[in-house]
Amino acid sequence: MSPVLAGVLQLLALIAALALAYRPLGDYMARVYSSDRHLRVEKWIYKAIGANPTAEMRWPAYLRGVLAFSAVSVLFLYLLQRVQGSLPGSLGFSSIDPDQAFNTAASFVSNTNWQSYYGEQAMGHVVQTGGLAVQNFVSAAVGIAVAVALVRGFARSRTGELGNFWSDLVRGTVRILLPISVVGAIVLVAAGAIQNFAGIHEVGQFMGGSQQWNGGAVASQEVIKELGTNGGGYFNANSAHPFENPNAFTNLFEIFLILLIPFSLTRTFGKMVGSVRQGYAILATMGIIWVAFTALMMWTEFAGHGPAFELAGGAMEGKETRFGIGTSSIWAVATTLTSTGAVNSFHSSFTGFGGGITMLGMQLGEIAPGGVGSGLYGMLIMAIIAVFIAGLMVGRTPEYLGKKIGTREIKLAALYILVTPALVLCFTAAAMALPTPGNSMTNSGAHGFSEILYAYTSGANNNGSAFAGLNADTQWFNTTIGLAMLLGRFLPMVFVLALAGSLAEQKPVPATAGTLRTDKPLYAGLLGGTILIITGLTYFPALALGPLAEGLAS
Repeated sequence: MSPVLAGVLQLLALIAALALAYRPLGDYMARVYSSDRHLRVEKWIYKAIGANPTAEMRWPAYLRGVLAFSAVSVLFLYLLQRVQGSLPGSLGFSSIDPDQAFNTAASFVSNTNWQSYYGEQAMGHVVQTGGLAVQNFVSAAVGIAVAVALVRGFARSRTGELGNFWSDLVRGTVRILLPISVVGAIVLVAAGAIQNFAGIHEVGQFMGGSQQWNGGAVASQEVIKELGTNGGGYFNANSAHPFENPNAFTNLFEIFLILLIPFSLTRTFGKMVGSVRQGYAILATMGIIWVAFTALMMWTEFAGHGPAFELAGGAMEGKETRFGIGTSSIWAVATTLTSTGAVNSFHSSFTGFGGGITMLGMQLGEIAPGGVGSGLYGMLIMAIIAVFIAGLMVGRTPEYLGKKIGTREIKLAALYILVTPALVLCFTAAAMALPTPGNSMTNSGAHGFSEILYAYTSGANNNGSAFAGLNADTQWFNTTIGLAMLLGRFLPMVFVLALAGSLAEQKPVPATAGTLRTDKPLYAGLLGGTILIITGLTYFPALALGPLAEGLAS
């Protein structure tokens, strides 16, 4: 079987698996966030944290809950790293330096999981399981909670109440993420991923010296890092490491986990607003972009020219032979069109155009299908922009799901789509203009610029993957990327929740003959075009200096 055919068949198998899970999981999540019943374990958690799960919150209170919980999480994770050297199970590793501890705390709490350290050489068992793995769960649950709050804004009327943040956080963790993670971890262990608390041990002799590895609760962390679109690896090689991702089956299974909740949330959205056709329209837009990016990535990686490419069957540099070009391409698109950031190959070694595709996927806003929660609310913001553009073209006040998109709503949507590009481009410009940050580049010219552009694109979009050629473990990059991650995560949430509150206060507008049908293919096309145009106008000059220049020169 040819490598191209193998890649296509694996893509089709992945689509089939996602299609089978779409309806049951989407319906289940809608029931979870619409139920008035609280499980016994959930009641214990509410009592422990002093929360009243039945108290409805307006958007400022909901936002305060999000920010307060996240601030405490950053502080706790920072302190845990700073005292690691005194903790049991530290494997002899010293405490983490202040700038790197801040960067890592900001990274995992913001669902970015950017890592400027070697996991197997820096973090002991307590920090890995009691700190990083916990944030893999709760940061994902925060993202889903904010998305559900926005959906309630569309579904409710004449009230500013968006639900209860603490209830949404706990339910997302206990009823959705934990059960799937338990099953997924068992699958990974059965397929060869490790799960233990072993210490550091020698595994053999290599070139006159010994190779040392430590064990860890890898399978359980691997499953939530993919399911929660987190991405932080137990080992520096991330999901290219055989302890995390042993074979072709686990590779495809982990891609399935990455895409499972973001795609299924469109069904949840449709059920909660009372029209599954609206969910299908969002799903279609996400799906078309994802398939198109995957096809383009496979084409550019298989179509490399020159003797080395022809002998290897494509651009094999930086890719694992046990995965090949096909699933490496599928993974690269899945991880950058979501906020996962996990890698099973190194994006710096992709062709010039291939590296550009990974960057563009993040620059779209990671909305096809995006991160858990963040992908859905990002796509709904784009949906509002699209109906606003349609309203300008026909001279009619724009409406979406029975809610008028007025001045306040469009200002909030505009602020949402502007904040992340501003962070990416300003930090990139500063790093290129100052003399010291450029010393971290291992390449010059267009590829070196791409390393820095990719780093800030990944950080501000809460992706966490790296181009693998940049030494980001410096005070400058630890601090600025940490700030980009926090601002890129929580500033957009401010605008999303304010928008949700504004929509929830409105009286529904009845549909008329002039109302734009947002559940039709025409609207899906308009939405896709809006996404590409906004992204192109924003990032094309920067892309032209980096991956496009490199691709055209090769």
